Formats: sequence, C-alpha cells, structure tokens
Amino acid sequence: MERPANHALSDYADRVLSWAERVPPGRVLTYGDISALVGTGGPRQVGHVMAHYGAAVPWWRVVRADGRPLPGNERRALENYRAEGTPLREAAGGGMRLDMRNARWDAPPPGSRPEDDADADDASGGAGPDGRATGDV
Repeated sequence: MERPANHALSDYADRVLSWAERVPPGRVLTYGDISALVGTGGPRQVGHVMAHYGAAVPWWRVVRADGRPLPGNERRALENYRAEGTPLREAAGGGMRLDMRNARWDAPPPGSRPEDDADADDASGGAGPDGRATGDV
C-alpha cells in the first residue's frame, strides 16, 4: 500500500504508520503494542492515527487487545485475515475473533525503529513487544 506523498504527516503519525506497514501478513499488533513501539502516546492516540490515515497501510493488522474485529469493518477485516491465514477462533456468543496468542507478531523491542528491523519477521508469535508471553484476552 502506498501512502500519499503530498500529505504532510506528523512525526508521530508517520512512526505509527511505519509500524503498521511492518506487521507481516497473517500477524497483528494491538494499538497498545504500537504505542509501546513508538515510545509515546497510548492506544487511543494510535487509534486516532489509524482512523485518519490507516487506509494507506494494512489497517486490519492493528487491532483491539480483545481480538474482536474493528466495529463497522468486521467483514472486510475477516476477509483479509482469512486471505492472509491469520489465526482466528470462535468468539463467545458467535462470530469470529483473532486468536491473539497465535496471531500477535513478535515485534522487536520498544523504542526500535521499523527501518532497523530487517530480521523481525519471525512468525512464531506468542510474545508482545515487551518480550513477555501473551495470552488470549
């Protein structure tokens, strides 16, 4: 996906989008994961950036911590997850949600820059950006 070249982004938005672009197909990071990687802001600030500029990147790979698809975009998100082989599971009460234990990308440590991350496409998952094991939420 290509970001518009003629649109000036804040440094923060550019860093958020750079991390979103870096998430490999079939993997996800939460809004909180991205904020930890960027090193500032929080999940809501990442959500704000994704709401305004996320169409320029694989937005479906930046998700809520509970693994539920983004409200209003569930169908499109699930189509992308299935096409990429992202681990899913049945949600209580019906529907599908991400299997966060297996779908979460084992990203590099917080404070890393996306361009410094040439070898971080480890598809093993199971750990958040702080290196701790993650569980289903």
